[in-house]
Amino acid sequence: MPKPPKKEFDLKAKIQKIRDSGILAQPEEKTSINPEDELLPLSGRIEKILNIFQGKPQKSTSMNYLIMYDIQNNKVRTLVAKYLLKNGCVRVQKSVFLVHSDHKKFEEIKQTLIEINDIYENQDSIILVPLNISDARSMKLIGQNVNIEQIIDPPNTVFL
Repeated sequence: MPKPPKKEFDLKAKIQKIRDSGILAQPEEKTSINPEDELLPLSGRIEKILNIFQGKPQKSTSMNYLIMYDIQNNKVRTLVAKYLLKNGCVRVQKSVFLVHSDHKKFEEIKQTLIEINDIYENQDSIILVPLNISDARSMKLIGQNVNIEQIIDPPNTVFL
């Protein structure tokens, strides 16, 4: 018997079901961290970021973007994170993603996030920031023991 076709992930439909269930109207209780919200180890995140910035030359039709969010509801936040990962975004921090995408794909992601935010009453925020290579090279990182300059623009080594 053949496998049934895999059902397409529909973020809007899932958020609509959550809204219709009334879960969003109730005060959210503190729960443990969802395992899907866990980050890759720092070395894994750095490797993914390096692949974006040091990969093949970029077409002028594509760009890097940072997507950051502050979403209160655990279920909505998890669904948005899954959606971003499915659409090729790289998780930099729990609520920060980096994506290298053409303008059309980015507009699709942006429009979906706008529609999701409009589905239910909330005080959430989602920030989408275009990021060119020169801006990425000027980023500074405070906190983790990572030198962002070596990630974006590693020094050249000469062997004599």
